[in-house]
Amino acid sequence: MTYSRGSELSTVYDRARTSGYGFVASNITETNILTGLVRGAERADSDLVVQVKRDTAAFAGNGDPDTGLDILATHVEKLGEDADVGVFLNVDHVPADDRAFLESCVASGVPSSLMVDASHEPFEENVSRTRDVVEMVRNREQDMLVEAELGMIKGLEGGVETTEAYYTDPEQAVEFVDRTGVDLLAISIGTEHGVSKGRDLELRPDIARDVGQALADHGLDTPLVVHGSSGLSDSQVRELLSTGVCKLNKNTRYQYEFARTACEFYRDHESSILPPEGVDDDRQGFFGDAEWSPDKRDFTPHRVCREVQDRIADVMTEVAALSGSAGESLYA
Repeated sequence: MTYSRGSELSTVYDRARTSGYGFVASNITETNILTGLVRGAERADSDLVVQVKRDTAAFAGNGDPDTGLDILATHVEKLGEDADVGVFLNVDHVPADDRAFLESCVASGVPSSLMVDASHEPFEENVSRTRDVVEMVRNREQDMLVEAELGMIKGLEGGVETTEAYYTDPEQAVEFVDRTGVDLLAISIGTEHGVSKGRDLELRPDIARDVGQALADHGLDTPLVVHGSSGLSDSQVRELLSTGVCKLNKNTRYQYEFARTACEFYRDHESSILPPEGVDDDRQGFFGDAEWSPDKRDFTPHRVCREVQDRIADVMTEVAALSGSAGESLYA
């Protein structure tokens, strides 16, 4: 299966909405997370949507997001070519005022979809900036979906914290989609970016139903997206997907699993890596004058990275089962 573009992703989303399941789109902040996600998706027989944000691209590119996007996209494309399921890439939460990076994303033709974020702006400004990106994609005839957000979601995203949130208004959503022509609409129903606990959220799944119905009543067949799904209970995820939402974004969970797995591994293998009491911490001489030596079998990066990949694959398999995408790949 080759890495796929926007038209194929649209087909995947349409099938999910028709059949009553959805996707958990998974952010990759590190390439071992990506490898684990692909492995888990193959195991679950689920198509896979992965996401990259600008700050992740900048980190991968040593400060240059364009370079970083090329690097990460190459990883996604090459792993996607070898995968038994469909693999798609969304560039997530690109600020609408970051014109340079938006143009680079579109010009590259690499993403399956692109999420432009002007949700913090007044409605008219959000409409104007979103429509501009939609027109940019269409004018360049790129096979790329455009996602935008209407409503504000609390929490920390891309280093920016939003302390207030407001729910998406169904009639305003109709006007927004009609005027911008977006392919996907992210709505605010009470989830949060970052570390959150489902019991502390004021979730309003009814808003997703109302928005979806309002769009349908006006002849607009636009898939809905919910951001900030880390921390939601299984029942909350199922309830959201039952409203017709086709994509839930997840990022924080994978970062935690990465850190937790690495932490537990190094804690369990501390004696193989750190010199015991009484042995000089002679890194320069690599402990040549001591009887003790570190064990390369445990400190080689491949060892802990393999543990991380395995754990992320397990999580992805669970997530696909929960969202209903397991066993539903259009490409397997």
